[in-house]
Amino acid sequence: MKLHVATLLALLATANGFAPLMPSNRLTKSNTARSVLADPEAVSAKKAKLAKIEELKTKSANLLAPLQDEMKTSEISVNKDAMQILKYHGSYMQTDREKKGKPKDYQFMLRLKQPAGLLPPDLFILLDDLSRDYGQGDLRATTRQCFQLHGVMKGDLKTVVSSIMNIGSSTVGACGDVSRNVMTTPAPFKTPEYEAAREWSKVFGHLFRPMTNAFSEIWLDGEKAASFNVDEVMKHDTGRGVVLPHPVEPIYGDRYLPRKFKIAVTVEGDNSLDIYTNDIGCVVVMNDEKTEVLGFNVMVGGGMGRTHNKESTFARAADHLGFIAKDDMMEAMKCIIATQRDHGNRDVRANARMKYLVHTLGIQNFKKLVESYLGKEIEPWREQKPFKYADWMGWWEQGDGKMFLGVHVDNGRVKDEGEFRLKSALRAITDKYMRPMIMSPTQSILISDVAPEDVAGIDAILADHGIKPINEVDPLARLSMACPALPLCGLAQTEAERRMPSYIERVRNILTTLDIDEEEIMMRMTGCPNGCARPYMAELAFVGDGMDTYQLWLGGSPVLTRTAWPFMQKMKDKDLEATLTPILSMFKEQKHEFEAFGDFTHRVGEEKIREYCEGKVPGLK
Repeated sequence: MKLHVATLLALLATANGFAPLMPSNRLTKSNTARSVLADPEAVSAKKAKLAKIEELKTKSANLLAPLQDEMKTSEISVNKDAMQILKYHGSYMQTDREKKGKPKDYQFMLRLKQPAGLLPPDLFILLDDLSRDYGQGDLRATTRQCFQLHGVMKGDLKTVVSSIMNIGSSTVGACGDVSRNVMTTPAPFKTPEYEAAREWSKVFGHLFRPMTNAFSEIWLDGEKAASFNVDEVMKHDTGRGVVLPHPVEPIYGDRYLPRKFKIAVTVEGDNSLDIYTNDIGCVVVMNDEKTEVLGFNVMVGGGMGRTHNKESTFARAADHLGFIAKDDMMEAMKCIIATQRDHGNRDVRANARMKYLVHTLGIQNFKKLVESYLGKEIEPWREQKPFKYADWMGWWEQGDGKMFLGVHVDNGRVKDEGEFRLKSALRAITDKYMRPMIMSPTQSILISDVAPEDVAGIDAILADHGIKPINEVDPLARLSMACPALPLCGLAQTEAERRMPSYIERVRNILTTLDIDEEEIMMRMTGCPNGCARPYMAELAFVGDGMDTYQLWLGGSPVLTRTAWPFMQKMKDKDLEATLTPILSMFKEQKHEFEAFGDFTHRVGEEKIREYCEGKVPGLK
């Protein structure tokens, strides 16, 4: 059971040394351990308030029930409880919301787990085939460096999942209240710091996957259960309450985490992955010679999800926790996750992410709490060079004599449509050259390890399939992201992916009319406030709040180091030009030399922009 915030703050304020904040009679059959409150009545009262999903997780036999039985029925759907457990297996049940009538057209979306965004050629070939034979014919690159496969029928789900698992990939933990896909900078440079970022990302992805055999039991008939062994590093117990006495999940226990958990790793200066939006962000710290990893600068408490008209929910950029030496890093990561596991909010799902725990305690008290698990102080954050943003599109030298190519994907949708046949182009390149690919945090794809003599051939294949070279792609499109939204997402309130291309064109026309066509503005769009496309970090964001209406957000950083703020609660789609023209006119008139749009709106602030736009922007209050 987690501590009440007031009790926890009081304990932290009077803490002496690093004594673990836990009783000797710690609960051993659930994730509610680590509390100084031993009153049985208080425990019962607290349990009664828990979100329903917490009870469901506990009764699921570590993510097995009731999904195992539901997958054996002839129904085209699964029941509500099985639908929740299915998320931990990497799948969401969906319906096409544009198809009216009954019965509903149930289908399933599968999301892969691809730590560091790695996409081997044999995996891409398999996914291409599966999407054609069992899906809706396309693939969707997500904002967390993995593919989604849409349109799978329930009867085909086992075939698709088992095929992915048997090739050595996985959908395990791609969704649900566990560590999600671990991100890293996609640039495949062959330098010690970039190689370290990739390797540690893969390690974290492996370390914090769910350990249960439920995945092999359901999808592989138990044949591959041995693949999900409990690593020694997970079982290593310092006696400070990090490891639970649980036979299956030593870190997660029966109830897993209060909410989804996101980890990312990068190198200093490279913020191509929105590092500040993660629950834990790790920045590789090298020695002066750049030959050896000393440790990591670690940040905590980032997250995008929020709820309209509920001020207790908000987007948040991570705080700097401090520096952690390489030898302590594995244990420290376990300690941070244990902190959220034991003290995160399990009563209210909307406030269950770790960002709310960090926000409520403050970074210093949160640090003390982590140190109570770790048993030592966390060192101060080490100075590093400022972050910059790059999408790594176009051709680059890797540093080992080979090249890599960043291929822009509009809103992550890998498909063949008309003369633009991206899916077929990538398949042709893979069939001929068998080069590995890397998923980008911005919904695009990198082809790596290309021999210089193969560059012309790859360019020719792309051109033959109607794919523009990167210098012909509008910079607004390169900088944009949008979530899938309608018609399949059950949370979408309006369009995103299907509308973003028109917004890029309309904003481009405004910039041209104002004679500021050279400006590059990072725009993002989501169909609801949950923030899957990380809109609250963008310079200009559209967050769906009703059919054909959006909240308008301004002030994010072009290098993705701060959150934006809401300028308008409801902008109608038809009013886009009338709304943005005054704001961009003010930008043109008052910006400093070389000042980016996001930095300008952040500097001048909401009040001055409102004064300038008064009487010019429809619906502005």
